[in-house]
Amino acid sequence: MNKYQTLLASQLEAIKQQGHYRIFIELERLLGQFPYALHQNKKIVMWCSNDYLGMSQNPVVISAMKEALEKAGAGSGGTRNISGTQHYHRALEQELADLYHKEAALLFSSGYVANEAALMTLAGRLPDCAVFSDSENHASLIHGIRESKAEKFIFEHNNLEHLESLLQLVPLERPKIIVFESVYSMSGSIAPIEKICQLAKTYKALTYLDEVHAVGLYGKEGGGIAQELGLQDQIDVICGNFGKGYGVMGGYIAASATIVDFIRSFAGPFIFTTSMSPVIAAGALASVSYLRSSQKEREALQQTVAKLKSALRKAGIPFLENPSQMVPVMIGNAQKCRQVSNILLKDYGIYVQPVNYPTVAKGTERLRITPSPFHSDEMIEYLVQSLKEALSLTA
Repeated sequence: MNKYQTLLASQLEAIKQQGHYRIFIELERLLGQFPYALHQNKKIVMWCSNDYLGMSQNPVVISAMKEALEKAGAGSGGTRNISGTQHYHRALEQELADLYHKEAALLFSSGYVANEAALMTLAGRLPDCAVFSDSENHASLIHGIRESKAEKFIFEHNNLEHLESLLQLVPLERPKIIVFESVYSMSGSIAPIEKICQLAKTYKALTYLDEVHAVGLYGKEGGGIAQELGLQDQIDVICGNFGKGYGVMGGYIAASATIVDFIRSFAGPFIFTTSMSPVIAAGALASVSYLRSSQKEREALQQTVAKLKSALRKAGIPFLENPSQMVPVMIGNAQKCRQVSNILLKDYGIYVQPVNYPTVAKGTERLRITPSPFHSDEMIEYLVQSLKEALSLTA
């Protein structure tokens, strides 16, 4: 092994010893049988999928993707500038703009890229811009801010007093962006959106809201938490994605025509990336359109979440209480977190992945359980009992 291999291997060994090495569990999803999947030819139940509503299995979405494949083929043909702008892209962007009551929307290959591209462009090109970022913001938001080279201020999670104290440090007329999420995926907490918008108005700041863990799940049309609270008109830029509540893949922003055109014209990750497959765009469009008019999936999800949280409380299994669909069961040790996950998978046919550093801080390792409308009462009962036994085995 040459010196480069040795240097890399030593770092890999270090994270293995610390319990932070990530192992990918190979699954074979079964169409029409969500949340079941196959693992090593054994049928297991997934309890950690971001496919919150099971929309990847929805017949309307599947049909739209099949039709687009037969009509347009697999790929888009290039970047949006080089023959890669398809009718499906335009239709999806128009649907998103209408959903959020914004002038325009723009598609990206993922929610990560959407955040990174939008923030590095806006904060990097607004003269002397200052960015105010929640301490629990996602890596994509952090990286976008970092790449912008703008001055950044990090406020304590959902702490409005701290945010205001930082805003007061910056001259009123200096460009500013407050960057935050609606649903924080690792804790399940929800941002005080209305009060943040009030601060933004007072201190003349733009608001940038990441709704990726809320779109499809909240709001009268699935627009997210801001829509549910009637606040989406107060948000300057909304970011969402299709890989979670909408069950497909890809990301987007919705904003004013000027902001969208600005990012479209200057964001390298958008300009130089092959555009979304028309098949994916067609599926995303079908999913967004379907969830704008269907309430049953959202209502069923909330019922399942309430039942699971109630069952965990009765069993004495502690988890982070929160108002969202997230159910984080705190373990606090990387090795133990992996052990519990392995026991659940091997002995009980339940898959809940361990969440370790760097996704969460060291010492806060957890199992993040994500219920869906398709998890039955029997599945909930079995999960809680299995989890209780697995935790006792690793105590």
